[in-house]
Amino acid sequence: MNKQSIQKIGMFLVGLEQRITENSSFFKKITIKFKSGTKQYEATITLQDNELLLQYNGRIDKIEISLLGVGISKIALQYEAMSLVYEERGSTIFIDADDKNVKMKTKDAEIAETSKSQSETSKITNRDYYIKVGAADDVLTAIGVLGENGKIKNDMIRKYNQIDHYIELVDEMLKSLCSKYGNINVVDCGCGKSYLSFVLNYYIKEVLKKNCHFIGLDISKTVIDASRKIAEQLDYRNMAFKVTDIRNYTADEDIHLAISLHACDTATDEAIALAVKNNAKAIVMVPCCQKEILSQYSFDMLRSITKHGVLKARLADVLTDGIRLMILEALGYKVSIVEYVSPLETPKNLMIRAEKIGGINKNIIDEYKKLKQELGIQPTLEKLVLPYM
Repeated sequence: MNKQSIQKIGMFLVGLEQRITENSSFFKKITIKFKSGTKQYEATITLQDNELLLQYNGRIDKIEISLLGVGISKIALQYEAMSLVYEERGSTIFIDADDKNVKMKTKDAEIAETSKSQSETSKITNRDYYIKVGAADDVLTAIGVLGENGKIKNDMIRKYNQIDHYIELVDEMLKSLCSKYGNINVVDCGCGKSYLSFVLNYYIKEVLKKNCHFIGLDISKTVIDASRKIAEQLDYRNMAFKVTDIRNYTADEDIHLAISLHACDTATDEAIALAVKNNAKAIVMVPCCQKEILSQYSFDMLRSITKHGVLKARLADVLTDGIRLMILEALGYKVSIVEYVSPLETPKNLMIRAEKIGGINKNIIDEYKKLKQELGIQPTLEKLVLPYM
């Protein structure tokens, strides 16, 4: 190729150098086909330990990312044409060059419905899914929701709908966080096998087209090992998993979103406290069983009602989540609570959403203290976040 084309190739490759540096966790590979007459020679480039490995002409050479353009341009000088395909999660870039033209185009991964099974699944609830079968097959298969036949497994339909509804409920929050902070950090408190984090990772990177990093925390080495295995299978290199008690965790970087799904009793309070301690910009918690307040509270005015055990337990659930919302408001969060799933599926069906908007609200603290005294309770959450109130 002539020098003019080589110069243009070099300019495009400088852009790819920067992209690899910024998106190293999402980079997959570069494939190049050099053409001379009817003959074609292929090269592949992968990333290992922040260095590029160039496999070409029977050799494997290491290249610094900043020298990618120089290296490929030097090889291209020997040929009449070149076709390059750059792949990262969610996007593919094509560069085609010869002596006449050098063209580059970008194609984002398809997020539209791509299979018949998606259409069939949609009939279950007559909704347009956020996590679409076809486009999201890899992650849905990895977490055991999608079968080998490309359809949602019958015993996983409810789980699939729950996961998708979760994404629907946090979609606007995710877009807001990505808009404000760019590359967002998500911490999953008591992550288990991290199914929700894997789906969120897919959605943020491959649907919203934003960069993200996930940290999964759990006290069980078994589930952390399982999460690492799934991340490796998916090649989700923007995820880390730690065996730890969330009560002792301090983040090394800003937390933009702290999540927890079905953490039992005061474990949800520990997850909220982790978020508060680390000044998380947003919080999404779906509590599970709630026992602490049930064993503590009494309210003489409602004694005729709370003498019925089931009613006392349901009121305890309301009080538990209501107190969590009050404390978060007192700490400067804008809060809301919504039904995550139908109460017909489970009574543990509420989602707490909170976004940091300001500082300490002393009026709400006073209101909370008065309520606490009237009920005769000592909530764990207050004890955990007391230094921040």
